[in-house]
Amino acid sequence: MNKVIAVFTKDSFLVPVAAIILGLLVGAVAMLAGGFDPILAYQSLLKKVFGDVYNFGETIRQITPLIFTGLSVAFAFRTGLFNIGAEGQFIMGSIAATYVGVTFDLPVYIHAPLALIVGGVVGGLWGALTGWLKAARGVHEVITSIMMNWVALYFSNYILSAFLVPEGQQRSKDVKDTAIITFGWLSEVFDNARLHWGTVIALAAAVFFFIVLWKTKAGFELRAVGLNPHASEYAGMNVNRNVIKAMFIGGLFAGLGGACEVLGVFHYQAIAPAMPGYGFDGIAVALIGGNTPFGVILGAILFGILTFGANGMKFGAGVPIELIRIVIASVIFFVAAHGIVRFFLKPILAKKKEGRS
Repeated sequence: MNKVIAVFTKDSFLVPVAAIILGLLVGAVAMLAGGFDPILAYQSLLKKVFGDVYNFGETIRQITPLIFTGLSVAFAFRTGLFNIGAEGQFIMGSIAATYVGVTFDLPVYIHAPLALIVGGVVGGLWGALTGWLKAARGVHEVITSIMMNWVALYFSNYILSAFLVPEGQQRSKDVKDTAIITFGWLSEVFDNARLHWGTVIALAAAVFFFIVLWKTKAGFELRAVGLNPHASEYAGMNVNRNVIKAMFIGGLFAGLGGACEVLGVFHYQAIAPAMPGYGFDGIAVALIGGNTPFGVILGAILFGILTFGANGMKFGAGVPIELIRIVIASVIFFVAAHGIVRFFLKPILAKKKEGRS
């Protein structure tokens, strides 16, 4: 118990909390400058999220894909890589799950797991391709992963239009009922909110993240390669293989997120003119969460509440939705700018040190 308390009193916990508070304050100032009431706006946001069971359930639904993409970005970062391609991996996971869900005719106990597995593996392979380009050709993963996002978008649109979308329509057929992962009874409890098993899978993925990275030999190698590839190679570790493995696991998380979004929420996929944005939001979630699995969950909760509650601010206080992005951007800024946050925390930290001495 004392160890748990110690974790929550470290600077690593205080800095994100202070960053969130400062971000909300900056958002309040922006609202005041625009002639809006920030207290009413934040009350409206909370009312939208927690005012009834349906909206609370939909908030959980909004949080779920952010956990997946946040884990994807955080895992790669923990191994010394920058996975800016979670968006493309999310898209590839969704199109793969859609294909399996629409075209296969299997029993429910095989169909849904198969669609999830295929979605996750395809997302992982999409990430592994970026890792291979870095390992084999020395191409920086930031460049390739960004470009692979666009390749994934247009490639998925091609698969949809060529194989899954009926002529004259812009969306695929619905996935078969045997592939749907809706959380039936719990969804009814939340007034038919679109809750699904993906939320449970996302939490399990966070546990998997922790166990693999900090409790296994493979995880130790992944972290060692990220910290110092030259020393790791000297110690006998296969650096290139670990780079590809790290990007595969990161892509696996994002691919699972895309699969869950199709199978649990929409039950079809439309030809998309633009990216859904979950992968890019995952970068912010990972940053807010300090690139730890538990932190990612908390970051996704914050991000999901702010995003879903934006409509409450709009209709309850007349605040434009764009202002919620100012709040989110402010939080990210203060999380990144540790020096500014520590300046505000200096009196608190100084008192804590005096108390210990």
